Amino acid sequence: FKVTGPNGLQLLVLGGIVEPASGCLCPENALIRTLLYNLLVKRDEVVIVDFEAGLEHLGRGTAKGIDVMLVIAEPSQKSLDLCSKIIDLSRKLGVINIYLIVNKVIDESQLSIINDRIRDWKVPLYHSIPFDSEIGKADLNGTSPLDFNPNSKAIGAIKKLYGKLKQLKIELFDL
Repeated sequence: FKVTGPNGLQLLVLGGIVEPASGCLCPENALIRTLLYNLLVKRDEVVIVDFEAGLEHLGRGTAKGIDVMLVIAEPSQKSLDLCSKIIDLSRKLGVINIYLIVNKVIDESQLSIINDRIRDWKVPLYHSIPFDSEIGKADLNGTSPLDFNPNSKAIGAIKKLYGKLKQLKIELFDL
């Protein structure tokens, strides 16, 4: 289940439906929930979890014990509606540090509209990533966007996000 990514980054791939009519993922979700609890709470590890889009990981409690939740939105009302639910459920699970990241931003006017819509959420629009056709080209090519074009606009924004997250870790946890 382990995959090695760029720079020796170790990725653990968990869950997912492989066969039709194979039943629910309850046992897999229980394993993931227990594994994450042990990594996050008992061992105090830094773990980045990329949950599938949607609410299931919150409904099953898989995200319980997470210190920081990055909620990824696209510039659309449907996406913002889903993000609002994710933020509400995250708070109910005890997640305190919640940040919104908007992906596939075409222009600044979208960010202005999103800022207006999220004003009552008490969640900062932490970062934005521009729409970048290089990402789609990399995907169609079966190549990592970082390998396909390390100088693309989106990769540049993701590198900036990485720097901000490193600083956030220091501010929140390295006291």
